[in-house]
Amino acid sequence: MELREFAERVLFSRSLEEKLQPPVDITDEHPGKAMSAPAAPGRPRELIFKPTGAARGAFPGTRHLEAPAERGRLLHFFGNHELLATELMALVLLKFPAAPAAFRRGVLKTLQDEQDHTRLYVARMRANGVEFGSLPVSGYFWRAIAAMESPMDYVAGLSLTFEQANLDFARHFSACFAQIGDADSAGLLQKIYHDEIGHVAYGLKWFRRWKNPNESDWDAFCRQLKFPLSPARAKGFSVNIPGRKAAGFTPDFIANLDIYTQSKGRTPTVFLFNPLVEARLAAGKSFSPNQHQVRLQRDLTTLPMFLCRQDDIVLVERTPSRSFLNRLKTAKFILPELVESPACLTRRKLGGLRPWGWGPDSWQLLHPLCSNLTGPVKSPRPGIHSTPVELFSKAWSADFLRRFLRVLPSAAAGRHQRFAAANDVFCPEAVVGVPADSLQAALAAIAAFRRKGFASLVIKETLGAAGGQAVRLFEPGLPDRPRRWLEGLFASHRRVVIEPWLQRIVDFSIQLEMTATGLKLCGYTGLVNDVRGQYRANWAEPNYRRSFPVRVLSALGLTPQVGDALRQLYDELFVKLGRALDGFAYRGPIGIDALVYAGASGAPRLKPVVEINPRYTMGRVLVELMHRVHPGSCGRLELLNCRSVRRQGFPGFGHYVNQQQQRFPLLCEGNPEPRLRSGFIPLNDPEQAQEFLAVFHVFRDRTAFFATPAGPP
Repeated sequence: MELREFAERVLFSRSLEEKLQPPVDITDEHPGKAMSAPAAPGRPRELIFKPTGAARGAFPGTRHLEAPAERGRLLHFFGNHELLATELMALVLLKFPAAPAAFRRGVLKTLQDEQDHTRLYVARMRANGVEFGSLPVSGYFWRAIAAMESPMDYVAGLSLTFEQANLDFARHFSACFAQIGDADSAGLLQKIYHDEIGHVAYGLKWFRRWKNPNESDWDAFCRQLKFPLSPARAKGFSVNIPGRKAAGFTPDFIANLDIYTQSKGRTPTVFLFNPLVEARLAAGKSFSPNQHQVRLQRDLTTLPMFLCRQDDIVLVERTPSRSFLNRLKTAKFILPELVESPACLTRRKLGGLRPWGWGPDSWQLLHPLCSNLTGPVKSPRPGIHSTPVELFSKAWSADFLRRFLRVLPSAAAGRHQRFAAANDVFCPEAVVGVPADSLQAALAAIAAFRRKGFASLVIKETLGAAGGQAVRLFEPGLPDRPRRWLEGLFASHRRVVIEPWLQRIVDFSIQLEMTATGLKLCGYTGLVNDVRGQYRANWAEPNYRRSFPVRVLSALGLTPQVGDALRQLYDELFVKLGRALDGFAYRGPIGIDALVYAGASGAPRLKPVVEINPRYTMGRVLVELMHRVHPGSCGRLELLNCRSVRRQGFPGFGHYVNQQQQRFPLLCEGNPEPRLRSGFIPLNDPEQAQEFLAVFHVFRDRTAFFATPAGPP
C-alpha cells in the first residue's frame, strides 16, 4: 500500500475500525500532489466534533476517579486527543508530499503509535462502562494545527506543543490511576508517557534542523507558533523536567517554559500600571514627568500582576528576569502573561481593559485595543475613556464627607445604644477640608479654621498624590513661600483644599469595587504614611475581608459590639457613596483612606474619609495579595526606595532582598492548595529596579507581625 493511500484512509474514513487499522507493506514511491486541509476529518457520526462555540465540557479532573464512569470520561477525553493526532499526522503526509523521506517515515511511525494508543484508550474506557463517541468531542486540536503551512509548523504545533504537554498529563494521571488502584489505566498512561518522549524528541530533532541556527530553541519555538497556539499549551499542571530532559530539551528552554503564561481559552483582561493619572489630569497637556515619577512608573510596572486572574495580561515596560518570576512561582503566585507592547495584542480577543486609573494617558495607550473586546469597554463610564476629573478631586471627597456627617446622626437614631457610641467617635464637621480657588478664598479659610482653634493646617492641591502637592502651615499667617506657591496654582486655574493638620494615631484604608449592582467591599487594610503623609506601607490581618484592623478599634477604645455598629454605619456610607458614583456612571476600583486622630480633648476620633481614590491603590494590591496567604497569617506591603535600603547598610536592592529572604524564608501550608504561611518576597524585580522596590512580608500571627516593624521611609 502506498503511504498516500494509507493516509487518505486514516483521514477520510468514516469507520473508526478503518482509521485505526495498521498499515501493511507501506511504500512511498508516489506521494502525489499537495492537498489542502478539509474542514474536518471523516469520522463516524458519534465522533463528529461538537460545533465551534458550543459549551466546553468540564475537564474530568481527579476528584472522582474512584467512580468507573469518571475514569471512563477522562479516558474518553484522552482517546479523542490520540485520534486527532492520528488524523493530523495523516494530513501532514498528504499536505507536504515533498518533505524529506526520513521525516515522512518518522511521521508514519508516530502515526502508528497514535493508532495503537487510541485502540488502547477505547478498550480501557469500555472496561469502565463508557463507549467511545458516547460523549461530545472537541475539534480544537484540528482547528489549531490543520492550517499549518509547512512541516515546521507541524513539529512546532503538534510535536512540541500538544505532545510536549502530554509529558505532563500522562505522567500525572498515571500516578492518579495508580493511587486509586487502577493498575491497568496507570500502566496505559505510563506506556503513553514513554512513547510521547520519543515523539517529542523526533519533533525536536527536525525542529532544530529547520530553525534558524542563530536562534535559541526557545526563541524559535515562540516565533514559530501562530495564535491561538502559544508555549502555554506545551505544558500541563506542572512542568515535568525529567521527561523533557529525556526528550532533549535544554535547561534554558525548560526554565523559560516553566514561567511562561498565556490564556488557554478565557479572554484575558489587560492591566496597565499608570500611577501618574492624577498628576497628568492636574497639569493637562503641559504635564512632563520628573525623573522620580518616571522611575516610579518604570520600576513598579509589573505591580498589576497581583491584581490579575490567571490568563490575564499585564503591559510592562520591560519583562522581569526569570529568577524573579521563579520566586513568585515558588511563593504560589499565579503568573499572568507579560507583554511589552500593546501592538502585540491587536489580533487577540480581549475581555476587558483595566488600567491603574482611567485618564487620557491610559486611554491613549489602550484605545487601539477596544475593537478587540468581546464585550463593552470596561471603562469607568460606558463609552467614555476617562474617570470624571471631579472624582479625583480632594474637594469632592471633602464635600462627600461633609454631607455624610450631616446625615450620620439620623442613620444612628432609633438604633441600639452601641450605634450612638459608634456615632460619637466620628469627627465633627469642623475638621472637614474647605476648597479654595483664589488667594482671597484661601486666606478666608485659613482664618476661619484658626478662629476654631486649629493652629496647624495643611493645604493640598485638589489633584495630586497623597503627601505631594501639599504645604503645612504650623505658624500664624501665611508665609511668603506658601503664598507664592498658592498664587502660582491659582494663576494656573488650579484649586486647593485647606484642612486642619490632625494628630494621627492610626491610618487605614477601605478597598471597594463599584459594579453595576452597587459598591462591593473588598477588604480593610492598615495604612502607614510618613510625616508628610506620603505612602509607606499597608498591612492586613486574617479578618481583613470584613473587619477593621485591630489597631483601629483599639485606638478608638471600642468593644467588638460597638465595632460591629461602626461597620454598619460604614455600610451606610458605602450606600451613599455608591449612589454618588452611580451618578457619574463610574465602574471600577475605589479606595477610601481614613484615620483615627487625637481630638482637641485628646480623645480619639475617626475621620471616616480622608480622600476617595477612583483607581487602584496599594491597599487594593495588598487585598489581592492576601488571597494567596494562609487564612491565619498577616501581611504587610511596603514601598521602599534606594535611599532607605542604603541607610540600612545595603549597597542595593538585590543585597537587601537576599538578606531578607534568608532571614524570612518562604513557608507554604494547606491542602489542596498551599498558601503563604510566612516569608518575604519582592513584588518587582530587585535587579531591574532603580529607585523603588515593593515588598510583601507574611507573618504567622499578629505577635510576629507587630514585633517586626516596617522599614524606614
